[in-house]
Amino acid sequence: MQERLSIAMISDFFYPNVGGVENHIYMLSVNLMRKGHKVIVITHSHGDRVGIRWLLPGLKVYYLPFVPIASSATLPNFFTSLPYLRTILLREHIHLIHAHASLSSIGHEGILHAHLMGIRTVFTDHSLFGFEDAASILTNKLLVGTLKNVDAVICVSHTGRENTVLRGQLFERDEITLTLTVRKNVYVIPNALIAEQFKPCPPPPSKTITIVVISRLAYRKGIDLLIATAPRICAAFPNVNFVVGGDGPKLIELLQMREKHRLQDRIELLGPVRHEDVSSVLSRGSIFMNTSLTESFGIAILEAACAGLYVVSTRVGGVPEVLPDDMISFANPDADDIFRAISEAVQIVSLGQHDPFHAHERVKTFYNWTQVATRTEVVYETVITSRQIDLWERMQRTMELGPFAGPIYTIILIVDCMFFLFLEWWMPREDLDYVTHEWHHDKFKQHMEDVKAGAPTTIQEAVDHSTLVTIPELLKQVNTYNSETSFNW
Repeated sequence: MQERLSIAMISDFFYPNVGGVENHIYMLSVNLMRKGHKVIVITHSHGDRVGIRWLLPGLKVYYLPFVPIASSATLPNFFTSLPYLRTILLREHIHLIHAHASLSSIGHEGILHAHLMGIRTVFTDHSLFGFEDAASILTNKLLVGTLKNVDAVICVSHTGRENTVLRGQLFERDEITLTLTVRKNVYVIPNALIAEQFKPCPPPPSKTITIVVISRLAYRKGIDLLIATAPRICAAFPNVNFVVGGDGPKLIELLQMREKHRLQDRIELLGPVRHEDVSSVLSRGSIFMNTSLTESFGIAILEAACAGLYVVSTRVGGVPEVLPDDMISFANPDADDIFRAISEAVQIVSLGQHDPFHAHERVKTFYNWTQVATRTEVVYETVITSRQIDLWERMQRTMELGPFAGPIYTIILIVDCMFFLFLEWWMPREDLDYVTHEWHHDKFKQHMEDVKAGAPTTIQEAVDHSTLVTIPELLKQVNTYNSETSFNW
């Protein structure tokens, strides 16, 4: 892609919270920056983390003063975010916003507001949702309203694509044959990882086999299956131990199971595990166990395979798309079949039929963030060059939501447009403080080379626009600036 874009990643889920969505946004942003694009992140506040922060290697993050209500998600409010997003998107000269996660209210609101400023929109769905429970029904209806007017949709697996197409009603009706076909702007781009961070470090030769579980300890992650099968596995294989990392509402039940079966010396519970410590935890085991009941992609499975572990997983969602069959054993989501799959994995590992280093090299060729960024660039280019939807067409699409939701969403759309016109009068664009200076990687690199050469240098573009400093002072200022920096706005 030749044209340099200004991109805004928008989601409720971002640093300092740690998870698959948060890591995906950060890594995609960094790799797009390396390709020459300008990228910022917009999210809600986290405690006293409000305003503008910088993350290495120069990623600018806007923390809006919105308080999350549950699971780091904010309350859908539609209009409250418009003054903030309008100011940020205009002053940063944004061409395209990329919203992430179905449960991110601020992502949905960003897509709603972006068209008013002529900004193109892309949405990435990271999870699978059902169709029957109340939470899924409400979430799906909100998703349908958002995706009616989005320019492109990205899913992390083909199973996730099917789920999102059904939930978001991403169909087009052929006027001649009256058949429904999937919209052409739905793409599949998988997750990735940095293979160098998950190099195999097999435990020293021993008859003991350690099964590693790293997961949020919640119902949808299948922790009830882990509770049911772990005692059976320990009883059948005296040389097998468990290391469980993670936190969640099922932790109490895990502790009760361990106490009931007196397995304190066989099942180690680590509690919350930071992302930078995942590799060291994986290096303690030979088998990775995943019991999820629903999974769109399963980045934890990919990290474990890259670290050289043999994987046992439930056959759900997009998991079968992640690894070749000879690197993973599948089981149905029931205790008996999981026990069978674990028995098979124990035999494979005991006989030395799984080579951790060969597995690492294979995974290294399957997934990397450079490929993900390149494929995402293609989607961006398609969106930028496509026809833009006007307000009347947006209203017509919104009315297709149904006899009740259609008029409600259309009223929201009209009020949003009127509120935007009021803001255009109350806070004219000409009065905004536009961003004119950016982080210059090449200049910063040159400054650091000058420092290594032992010569005095200026850091006008990076720290202080007018000061000539000595080498010790330069290093002190660079270290201060290079760490997480806060600005009031």
